[in-house]
Amino acid sequence: MSKISPCLWFDGQAEEAARFYTSVFGGSVDGISHYPPGASSPSPFREGDVLLVEFTLFGQSYQALNGGPQFTFDEAVSLSVACQDQAEIDRLFDALTADGGQPGPCGWVKDKYGLSWQLAPEEILALQKSGDKEAIGRMMAALMTMGKLDIAALKAAFEGEVA
Repeated sequence: MSKISPCLWFDGQAEEAARFYTSVFGGSVDGISHYPPGASSPSPFREGDVLLVEFTLFGQSYQALNGGPQFTFDEAVSLSVACQDQAEIDRLFDALTADGGQPGPCGWVKDKYGLSWQLAPEEILALQKSGDKEAIGRMMAALMTMGKLDIAALKAAFEGEVA
């Protein structure tokens, strides 16, 4: 386990979510613990129900906790994924918005569990560090109009090409 592991709170879908994330990104489910004898109110979970799932994505450990309905995800926290190319953005966008997930603005998506993800092209991240304020401004203006990010259109905006 990593020194710091994000703990994601679920309402009964911890194992399902961990298996979904490892199927989308690759990785592993590393451990599953269950509610002990005597588990009861105020928790909606009972003895033997999944309590905590430990899983790994790209070498980073995560925890998925079945805590109940008290807390839900919101956009204040998201997981950012550095994507190699348009094909990876397309694949992840489709996987994360499937079965009730939702596209959002500027490359963000919400998965079927309500967790927000940012699908960020590595090439665009590099252009943001170029120091060319005008080019970055054009690119960011284009980005603000997009849902799923289009790398070719963002590069064209950066270069000052009219699409």
